[in-house]
Amino acid sequence: MIKIDAVDLTSDLVQAEKAALRLIARAEQNTSGLSQKLLKKGYDAACIQAVIEKLCETGLLDDCRYARLWLESRISCQASSPLRLLVSLRTRGINCHDAESALKETLDDEAELQLLHRFVQKYKRKHAQKGDDESDSGQTLKYFLRSEGFSSQAIQGYFDNP
Repeated sequence: MIKIDAVDLTSDLVQAEKAALRLIARAEQNTSGLSQKLLKKGYDAACIQAVIEKLCETGLLDDCRYARLWLESRISCQASSPLRLLVSLRTRGINCHDAESALKETLDDEAELQLLHRFVQKYKRKHAQKGDDESDSGQTLKYFLRSEGFSSQAIQGYFDNP
């Protein structure tokens, strides 16, 4: 009976690993998201944990790499703030340390200033639609940008060359 259970466990591990590899082949994954996807497919939590550990050891699954790639795609085309990017990573299961580290690596001075410009344009459009004149106040905008996680250097750079 023990041999049958071991064979079943090995078979489940192989099947779970194949399913995980198919998902990784389609798109970069993170540990939390991949675990949830495998759970939905009906794999046992212990089996999933073993597969996740193996994929992390081999480098096929890397939360830091996922975070950097995800950030690069968002920073290049969206008008978000550093704070909102961090929150989005955290909701995707990336731990705080990895998320902050990836943001520091990905968001250099130039990229942050470009992101800030897009963010301010979006902010001003939103407030203009509401008829809100308060968005024109430089001090109000500076405080808001700081609360959204933009660096003082980027904020000053924006106001020096709007």
